[in-house]
Amino acid sequence: MRNSRSDVVAAALRVLDAQGLEFCSMRRVAAELDVQPSALYHHVADKQTLLALMADEIVGTVDLGSEDPAGICADLRRALLGIRDGADVVATASAFRLGASAVEARLGELLGEDGARTLLLYVFGHAQSTQTQLQARELGVLADGPSPVELDASFARGVGIILDGVRAD
Repeated sequence: MRNSRSDVVAAALRVLDAQGLEFCSMRRVAAELDVQPSALYHHVADKQTLLALMADEIVGTVDLGSEDPAGICADLRRALLGIRDGADVVATASAFRLGASAVEARLGELLGEDGARTLLLYVFGHAQSTQTQLQARELGVLADGPSPVELDASFARGVGIILDGVRAD
């Protein structure tokens, strides 16, 4: 059976969720699909392209019709936290400008480019920190620290501070 580009992306996301970004290689994605690694290159040019497609899939559930930047940011954070190392994948794709960011474009419409970029960097950083803490707890490496509820509240406060600053500018 032939795989499609969406099959490759779905397999990559399964590998990512199971093994993390460090171990999400083209070879492992191919093994997940039970094909040779060279077969992937019929669908994606390289790993950077695959990362961009994975990032698009991760953020695909964000409601871009909203007029509320804080809601968009909360939605984005939920999407990033929904898959292991999701924040790392999306932040990497954004940093390397792999593809266009629909979330950044929408926030740019609402707040301007600088406000949008500042918020995105905050969301990425907070989500990465949250994922690291949650993974460390799962492994028993971190016994104490803020609860998920406290992390959510911290995130909301930070978004509010940034939005207040952007709106005052």
